[in-house]
Amino acid sequence: MLGKYPPLEWARPPDHRISNKDGDLVEGYCLKDKRKVEMKDPQPITMKNGKPATVGTCPNCGTKIYKIGKAVV
Repeated sequence: MLGKYPPLEWARPPDHRISNKDGDLVEGYCLKDKRKVEMKDPQPITMKNGKPATVGTCPNCGTKIYKIGKAVV
């Protein structure tokens, strides 16, 4: 029984790579997959308390990923 998601070693990397202006990939921690993943469609936002963040989606499971701190997109 494989479960809901395939094992991590079977997971395919995303077809496209998202990078910030320095050329580094935008990564966030997916709480559902419990690992760092590259964000899909990252967008800079400002949270209710006024702090900057980056929001995107996990390429494996599709949940929202937030990275709190300076927006690097």
